[in-house]
Amino acid sequence: MPALRLIFAGSPAAAVPSLRRLLDSPHEVVAVVTREDAPQGRKRVLTPTPVAELAESAGVPVIRANRLEPVTEQLLALEADLGVVVAYGGLIREPLLSGPRLGWINLHFSLLPRWRGAAPVQRALIAGDTETGTAVFRLVEELDAGPVFDLERHAIGRVATAGRLLDELAESGAGQLARVVDELAAGTATAREQVGEVTLAPKLTLADGRLDLGRPAAEVDARLRGVTPEPGAWVELDGERFKIREARLAHDAPPLDPGRLAERGGAVQVGTGDMPLELLVVQPAGRTAMPAPDWWRGRGPGAPDRLS
Repeated sequence: MPALRLIFAGSPAAAVPSLRRLLDSPHEVVAVVTREDAPQGRKRVLTPTPVAELAESAGVPVIRANRLEPVTEQLLALEADLGVVVAYGGLIREPLLSGPRLGWINLHFSLLPRWRGAAPVQRALIAGDTETGTAVFRLVEELDAGPVFDLERHAIGRVATAGRLLDELAESGAGQLARVVDELAAGTATAREQVGEVTLAPKLTLADGRLDLGRPAAEVDARLRGVTPEPGAWVELDGERFKIREARLAHDAPPLDPGRLAERGGAVQVGTGDMPLELLVVQPAGRTAMPAPDWWRGRGPGAPDRLS
């Protein structure tokens, strides 16, 4: 199997296992493209992406760019055999798309064509899917529409959050991606056109984290897990945003009116359209996250007992 010259494009932590796997492979990562350093934390310190940190520690040249058009000539000059994308956060268009000899491939965190777009894991959870997976496919001009080299299925646990599920898929998908790269190098890779209903997974906004406590508990729980950790689940308490970091279905608990809070046996519960949810970790406005029972005990006299 001949070694390939690779360009890797990725930014967040979910792309790190794939880059690490390729760095440990017989292939040569000749450059890494990642998004520009961004301010992080309360002090807004400029911070490199997780992919940039790994690449620089490995001595791989890093190209910081939020858009690829300005660096297209620089990338074409590398004469790479293959481009590899994992959650880069920008579109790859011509002439860069057909620049590498073998084109570009993408590791996507869904069972394509279901959930094409920026937030496939989150949208799968919100929709109540019981299964997701990873797809390695060839990039084409249309969003996430190229032929698929390999699909791997992954059951969605009943308590999985988007963050935890994405971590699992990032690890398993890294090995899958590396296998496809090896097959492309050996000339044995085959891809099939996508088959099935196309659904879209646009990027989440803060509004997507708003919980409707009038809906059935399973729907509320699915949305909460789908928006955790980002953008985060929230409701309102006395006119202020009240974040719910962790919760679970309170099976067999007596019902409560939607939004009504109650303490039962040391557990804090809130009503939904059917069974209550037990609040585990919450974050009131202007405060840090804390166990829900601690928050409940610390409330002052006459505190509101309803979330909306």
